[in-house]
Formats: sequence, C-alpha cells, structure tokens
Amino acid sequence: MKGKPKSNSSNGLPRKRFYRARAHCNPLSDSHFPVPTAPSEVDYSSHYPHYYPSEETGNEVGNSIPKPRFKKIQFADVGCGFGGLLISLSTLFPDTLMIGLEIRDKVTEYVNERILALRETNPGKYQNVSVVRTNSMKYIPNFFEKGQLSKMFFLFPDPHFKEKNHRRRVISTHLLDEYAYTLQVGGIIYTITDVEELGEWMKDCLARHPLFEEVSQKELESDPVVKLLSSATEEGQKVARNGGETFLAVYKRIALSEIENGV
Repeated sequence: MKGKPKSNSSNGLPRKRFYRARAHCNPLSDSHFPVPTAPSEVDYSSHYPHYYPSEETGNEVGNSIPKPRFKKIQFADVGCGFGGLLISLSTLFPDTLMIGLEIRDKVTEYVNERILALRETNPGKYQNVSVVRTNSMKYIPNFFEKGQLSKMFFLFPDPHFKEKNHRRRVISTHLLDEYAYTLQVGGIIYTITDVEELGEWMKDCLARHPLFEEVSQKELESDPVVKLLSSATEEGQKVARNGGETFLAVYKRIALSEIENGV
C-alpha cells in the first residue's frame, strides 16, 4: 500500500502534518549542520538560482532576468517557523532577497519544499526567498556582513519562562551587539510575542542598547510590514483565533554619531 503523498494534490504545497516538530529546541545545544566560515562563503546559487545560477544550471536559466552579482540578502527572519511571513514579504518586496533562519530540521525542510512548490506553480515569483537550517544565536556573523541587513524579524520566539533559561532567549544585550553589526544604519528590528513578560524583556533590552531607538507610532502606522507581524505566521494566527493579546517592539539601528550628537 502506498503512503500518503507529502504534497497537496490540488496545489502542490507540502502538508504540514508530515513535517511536524517540537515547538522549540535548546539553542545552546550542539547541532550538526554545515555553517559557512564567512558571509563570502554563503552559496547564493543554491538559495537564489534565478539570480545566481550555478555553472551547471547557468545555461538553463540564463534567459530569465539579468543576474546582478552585487545583490545580497537584506531581510532575515530569525526562527522563521513554517515560513508564513517570508512568503508574504516575498511578494510585498519582490526585488529584495530574504532568508529564513530555522534551527529545526523538519521545519526547515517544510519551508524549503513550500518555496520550491510556489516557484513551480507561480513562474517568476518567490525567487527572492529562501531558508537555511542554522542556529541564529551562534552563527549570524557567518551569514551576514557588517551593515548588510535592512530588516530583521523575531516573531513569537521561545519565551524560555524559567529564569535560569533566560540566557537562551534570542533577544539579549550581547546578541543585540551582533544584530547591530549586521544591520545597516536605519535598519529595523521587529519583535512580537503573546507573552507579556517576554515582550517587556525584549523591549527593555532594545531600549537599553545604545545602537537602537524605538520607531515612532507614526512610522509604524505607515509601515506595510507591521500588519503582517501578527497575521502572516502560524503562531500569530493562533493567537488571533484565541483572542489573545500581542506585544510589539520595533526599533531602528542608529549610528554612534547620532548618540554623540544627541540626535
């Protein structure tokens, strides 16, 4: 007897039930997956073949669009889950390369299959989005150069409720140093959670860091990304269905000169 197909026959998208994994995992444990030694070693051709064809496939996709070799990843969704935000951002910013960073292998596999299926059924679309399995708390500088990113997303991260596990939280003072390094001046960090204590923690960490300042309410209202933070992800949709509350913190990367000049 044949097993059930992992893809939906009507739309070709992978079925989540075949890729289920634990909601969270320990980011401080040792995981075994390839990690580039430096951002220059990231294989863009495997993630964005439409823009960076490999030598083997270059002739096959050579007539698609011009290949700007200078194009780099600008958006990073840290702990991207099942990729809902990435898929929404892909069409909202079709000329921007973006990537999801996910530590769980089955979830990463699902997102990758989802992207490939969407590319297959929507020619010319979703070529700017990809996913990689990695530990963002350890390897962010291995993937991104100084000032490379313009947006980073931390949506519904593991709250690690126990005080002894707070060091596992993906937003912390020392990790913000790394995020500030990879963000360009003016770049934005978006965080959201349905856990009030974690929301306060993330906002406090960002507020106390000298290289970040809070984005004004007026700017938030005009930012098309903000409304996706609570609606595009599986976790956000679950919170909405249950009538839960969310806690948002959005901060902008500023330059040292702005601090020194009191801007």
